[in-house]
Amino acid sequence: MDNYDQNNAPDNGNNLNPQGNFPPPPRKEVYDIDGIEVEAKISPFKAGLIGLAGGLFFYQIVGGLISVLILGLNPAKANVNAVRLMNVAGQILFILLPALIFSKIIYEKVGLIIRFRLAPLKEIALFSLGMICLIPLIQNYLYIQNYFIDALAEWSSFIRYFKEAFDTLNTMMDKTFADLLTAYNAFDYVIIFISISIVPAICEEFMFRGFIQKSFELRFRPILAILITSVFFGLYHFSPYGLLPLIALGFFIGYSAYKTNSILVPVILHFLNNFLSVIMYYVFGSEDQSIGTKVTGMEFKSALVSFSYQFILFAAVLGYIIYYYRKVKPKKQIDSYTGLAE
Repeated sequence: MDNYDQNNAPDNGNNLNPQGNFPPPPRKEVYDIDGIEVEAKISPFKAGLIGLAGGLFFYQIVGGLISVLILGLNPAKANVNAVRLMNVAGQILFILLPALIFSKIIYEKVGLIIRFRLAPLKEIALFSLGMICLIPLIQNYLYIQNYFIDALAEWSSFIRYFKEAFDTLNTMMDKTFADLLTAYNAFDYVIIFISISIVPAICEEFMFRGFIQKSFELRFRPILAILITSVFFGLYHFSPYGLLPLIALGFFIGYSAYKTNSILVPVILHFLNNFLSVIMYYVFGSEDQSIGTKVTGMEFKSALVSFSYQFILFAAVLGYIIYYYRKVKPKKQIDSYTGLAE
């Protein structure tokens, strides 16, 4: 009885469908990824949701509880390097490892899901140039956004209530960020460089643009998959004033992951954003980098002018990236195939 085979079992009518035939076996979720068939143990949509819920639960909740147990209820009084190292450990244990484990359990082909492959240097350079153009564009957008939020808050008590709550949360985040970036010696700068610029870039990209976005790409159109991932990427950072900029950054990074099919490019772009933010903090100070900063009329006009020409510059770079993937790269591939045939 241990080797009972349903296919050879006598027909007693219990397994027949209304047409009198045996029901077909359950349909496998099989997808073509880079010419390789990959079987998904569950729906890729459910897999993406698991990644989103897992990243939120493990890192924000479990990681937060562990930090409290180790560092105490007031992290501001703890050794700042201990806090930085706890952030590094949390990113690796609760974001990077789940991304790899989920990929292995659900798809088995970890490299295909996470996009373990190199990208051409030109494509890395194009998207890096786009990111360098996007970062100051977003900073000026924040000035414009804050100016209008202040104006609306003066006009509506309802909006003012939410603004005060957002200001409180933003002040706490600014204080935490300032503490993490306070350095007294070379060792502090090394830890800051690793914990702020390198580790989040690797861990978050493996989860968001690797496991989560790739899962959604298997179920939805690429643009929709990128958008869904980007929205949750913005929400994940719990930054009310920075939500739209984070979604925009996430969308551009997600687009780079899709077009290059390499996790290396999103990691580089994420690193550039974090690294340049740290440099700008040290150069211009915390007040200029605060995303909830109150903006004067003169600053608003200056930001509006800067935003206009920076938008044109970024649009030009993005336009060439789109042109490159539609016209230039396909032509190069055709020429390469023709050369091999000859």
